[in-house]
Amino acid sequence: MNTLLHSPGRAEVRDELGRGTFDLLVIGGGIVGIAAAWTAAQAGLRVALVDAGDFAGATSSASTKLVHGGLRYLQTGNVRLVAENHRERRSLAAQVAPHLVSPRRFLVPIYADGPHGAAKLGAGVFLYSALSAFGDGLGRVVSRANALDQVPALRAEGLRAAAVYTDHQMNDSRVAIMTVRAAVAAGATVLNHAAVRGLRRSGGRIVGADLRDALDGTEFGVTARLVLNATGPWLDRLRTMEDPSSGPSIRLSKGAHLVVRQQEPWRAAVTVPVDRYRVSFAIPWEDHLLLGTTDEPYDGDPADVRATDADVAQILAEAGHALDGLRREDVAYAFAGLRVLPGGPGDVATAKRETVITEGRGGMLSIAGGKWTTYRHIGRIVLERLGVGADVLKTVPLPGLATPAAVAHRLVAAPMEPSVAAHLATHYGTLAFDLADLVRRDPALGAPVHPDGPDIWAQVVYARDREWAATPDDILRRRTTLTLRGLDTPEIRARVADLLEEPPHVHLP
Repeated sequence: MNTLLHSPGRAEVRDELGRGTFDLLVIGGGIVGIAAAWTAAQAGLRVALVDAGDFAGATSSASTKLVHGGLRYLQTGNVRLVAENHRERRSLAAQVAPHLVSPRRFLVPIYADGPHGAAKLGAGVFLYSALSAFGDGLGRVVSRANALDQVPALRAEGLRAAAVYTDHQMNDSRVAIMTVRAAVAAGATVLNHAAVRGLRRSGGRIVGADLRDALDGTEFGVTARLVLNATGPWLDRLRTMEDPSSGPSIRLSKGAHLVVRQQEPWRAAVTVPVDRYRVSFAIPWEDHLLLGTTDEPYDGDPADVRATDADVAQILAEAGHALDGLRREDVAYAFAGLRVLPGGPGDVATAKRETVITEGRGGMLSIAGGKWTTYRHIGRIVLERLGVGADVLKTVPLPGLATPAAVAHRLVAAPMEPSVAAHLATHYGTLAFDLADLVRRDPALGAPVHPDGPDIWAQVVYARDREWAATPDDILRRRTTLTLRGLDTPEIRARVADLLEEPPHVHLP
């Protein structure tokens, strides 16, 4: 049993944030900011992390949910990036988060009228697997019959064969929250729903920020030796606070996705070649299919990014290049996020996905770019800019490290419904035993939030008391899978809002 104290209240956290001087203030609680906070805290620095919204509330919970090497990057010749991605992917899957990151076989169908032939794709997936030292098997070409056996929904007409390779997938919101937990365990002080109102200065240097708690309006401040701007799509807004004359440094690309009710199980995911350069994905995920993504320039307000009807139509049409039976009425949820790309000319679809750190006139560091797979590497880059050697760090697992099957087995013996046990095991690892303890204390918390999904009410209480959830969206969209499954009803939302107003349900010993 994990023995966890109840999380400190927001007032206590604000008091801590206002006490003394931090070594590092990270503004922005997406995975880049979270990783920087975790890494710096592991190195022994006093670290603060704040976000205007929820942790992973924007781009970081709107990804394709992949921990991958980037097969398509081989198309642009970026072998170094693919090799780096593979190293981090395998470390996450084997050492850091095997309870949260799972392998997934992918097929690339080869059609008579497709943009790529069997020889080219076969060579590509072989090189891809070689760059991972064949740790996930050998990339190869399989027969038409083999491909249809693994993915019965593949369009059979014109199908000649399929290239096969392996990557990994995750629930990005859950991995982000677990990483926040790891940062706090390492000593970081964190607060979501805390918006920057202004930057603090001393002698022309940025030495902190003034903030406002979005939940109760309390104003407070944080003083720090160094401020890191990790606000993603809002990066240039904070840079302008530092220096009103600063010009644009980034550009944004919108990526939309669909969550579709799956008609029959697949044994593999599908990478759909759209043209010579772009691909789309159809990935079994959370008992549904995840389809996408788009890649289009975006110049609107980042807070307003949405998946439009045109996005839905485009994603279904592109998936239809290789799949039959996809229907608009089966779409359970649609979402969109923004990739942060370094500024420059050219098409956003071919822009480099690299991390860039710049220093402003007031000494604030701004970090742009990066990807989920290499988020730990990004943290090390920031640490080096702080003048702390990253070689002092060891590979530290995320909380809950365990084999999910073993956790599920113990939960079933609790007793717990097998589908719920499997769900909790792959979203919490051994922390799922704390949820089982809540259910033992109050059996009503073992009831499903919605009869068509595996999430239970204990997760709602746990999210409130242990995972910084403060709004219904925090819980329904990011701590659980209810919104993504299309199960976010007005009645459930009202009940969750009521629970958020109640005091902590149980103080774990």
